[in-house]
Amino acid sequence: MEKNGDNRKLRVCVATCNRADYSKLAPIMFGIKTEPEFFELDVVVLGSHLIDDYGNTYRMIEQDDFDINTRLHTIVRGEDEAAMVESVGLALVKLPDVLNRLKPDIMIVHGDRFDALALATSAALMNIRILHIEGGEVSGTIDDSIRHAITKLAHYHVCCTRSAEQHLISMCEDHDRILLAGCPSYDKLLSAKNKDYMSTIRMWLGDDVKSKDYIVALQHPVTTDIKHSIKMFELTLDALISFNKRTLVLFPNIDAGSKEMVRVMRKKGIEHHPNFRAVKHVPFDQFIQLVAHAGCMIGNSSCGVREVGAFGTPVINLGTRQIGRETGQNVLHVRDADTQDKILQALNLQFGKQYPCSKIYGDGNAVPRILKFLKSIDLQEPLQKKFCFPPVKENISQDIDHILETLSALAVDLGGTNLRVAIVSMKGEIVKKYTQFNPKTYEERINLILQMCVEAAAEAVKLNCRILGVGISTGGRVNPREGIVLHSTKLIQEWNSVDLRTPLSDTLHLPVWVDNDGNCAALAERKFGQGKGLENFVTLITGTGIGGGIIHQHELIHGSSFCAAELGHLVVSLGGPDCSCGSRGCIEAYASGMALQREAKKLHDEDLLLVEGMSVPKDEAVGALHLIQAAKLGNAKAQSILRTAGTALGLGIVNILHTMNPSLVILSGVLASHYIHIVKDVIRQQALSSVQDVDVVVSNLVDPALLGAASMVLDYTTRRIY
Repeated sequence: MEKNGDNRKLRVCVATCNRADYSKLAPIMFGIKTEPEFFELDVVVLGSHLIDDYGNTYRMIEQDDFDINTRLHTIVRGEDEAAMVESVGLALVKLPDVLNRLKPDIMIVHGDRFDALALATSAALMNIRILHIEGGEVSGTIDDSIRHAITKLAHYHVCCTRSAEQHLISMCEDHDRILLAGCPSYDKLLSAKNKDYMSTIRMWLGDDVKSKDYIVALQHPVTTDIKHSIKMFELTLDALISFNKRTLVLFPNIDAGSKEMVRVMRKKGIEHHPNFRAVKHVPFDQFIQLVAHAGCMIGNSSCGVREVGAFGTPVINLGTRQIGRETGQNVLHVRDADTQDKILQALNLQFGKQYPCSKIYGDGNAVPRILKFLKSIDLQEPLQKKFCFPPVKENISQDIDHILETLSALAVDLGGTNLRVAIVSMKGEIVKKYTQFNPKTYEERINLILQMCVEAAAEAVKLNCRILGVGISTGGRVNPREGIVLHSTKLIQEWNSVDLRTPLSDTLHLPVWVDNDGNCAALAERKFGQGKGLENFVTLITGTGIGGGIIHQHELIHGSSFCAAELGHLVVSLGGPDCSCGSRGCIEAYASGMALQREAKKLHDEDLLLVEGMSVPKDEAVGALHLIQAAKLGNAKAQSILRTAGTALGLGIVNILHTMNPSLVILSGVLASHYIHIVKDVIRQQALSSVQDVDVVVSNLVDPALLGAASMVLDYTTRRIY
């Protein structure tokens, strides 16, 4: 039966803080005491048990023949909010020494009092398993918050009702660690009603009082609205005085506001009034008899809505302190007890009635279930509790901007042939794209850029896209800090010392970023492509020209004069063909679209390009694609040119591997797929063995220049440094 692995007794610490929680814990303690072969019981007493003004209720624990292992004075007097907080703090200071000495296997904590929160916090932080009694219930004050906080700290749960069990499951507690047992106090009270009760009534209320002809009043302060609860208590006493029935008034608990409530009692002379008996404490056995045979119970104690229902005694529940509790037919709620007449009317309606007995909170067999549950606890199981979270749907932001708009960037790509503008979403989706031929002059080009961006921004509103900024990808050397094109390639004329940021920012009233097209391709791969999450990689663009970008330690490398990653101008042959940069033997002179076009024209002029199945219309210029087509159809000279171009590119990449040692090389652009296999062959033949395993892949991005331009904007909006 014992699961702790070594068949030793389970050491159980029961900590009780006040008269109310002892009434629930005592039946469990008696049960544990009757099975010494399975359990060792340690009793810790703290809180208001040890205060004379609240009846020194620790004495009833001694009268029940329990050995009190430890007494802790933890209450800071003051009966206000600050005193409650200080009391929790004092308990937290004192409890560690006690728990270190006792070393319990499990601590039993009851309910929702601030003292209990200190107990649960201490035990949880000291890796002691916690069994929480009465979790999952709902009342209506700060007690709810404390109760649920203890639930999250506790490892095991004993609840009293089916609804409480469902609440615990809804709070993500493990169903296997929840026991629906009922309230332990019901084990005692369901067998107590038929005992000799008249002697108890006479002892507390006088010899002339009859059964069902008196009232029990028990009202506590509501810590979230102390002023109102004191006023309500004053109205209750006035109503009881007017109702003119013998009444037993119990002093309130030690919560903030209790001192003021006692002053109200004394101001109205309750302790000396012939119809009233004011007491600090009644032993639970006798209290059961008193409420079972009362004409009515009034106040806001949980006892009224829980235990008293077992006897069918009429109850008037005042205010909001227990408003969330499950109740039987016997409870009449007076939520807004703001007038004496309203309370008097409730007394007239309820006094003397007899309701059906309710067993919402228990059937009298809670303790055997709890003891069996304790015996089933496996001390070898991991102490860290697990929460059973329900499946979570994809998060949908409820921010108004996200509901109505898609966060987006305007991306501009200035190529040698075309000028493109696109609306790009945060996920890298191109929402809409606009394409025009790139004008030859500066004036026409800048005006067209402004026009296309204004039109795209207007269209973005209709598409529910919120434009966060503008990113521009352009050929040439760029100063990204100033947004200036320092000088361009020959493909884009009149494009030197051009300030792109100022006119666009002034026109659109948006922030503007500018960078080289090769760098933008690398940024696109970092955010949306195969470079995502990589610390170091290199991108090469194989298009009209050859460009590239370098990501090192997650950041883009620009160089001291913004000339880094001009990978197309790595020299791979001293005697190679002329390059547009003025040098000879550059990768671009071999492997760019312009270089292939040059070689294709030579073959065509010599009638060596076309093979069977090929034709070039007279009005169509011969280009790189014709050379590739010829190679695929078996043209040996075209195949040789492509192999030479791929070899030149491969040698350049070998130099990059030896210089930068990246973890990945990404080939981008229209020619990438035609070069990839040749490049890998060159690396196997020419590279050092230490870098031969570096992967070379073809980009899977359709528009890297546009996506890279957009990423400059979108990275800024997510606070990424650029």
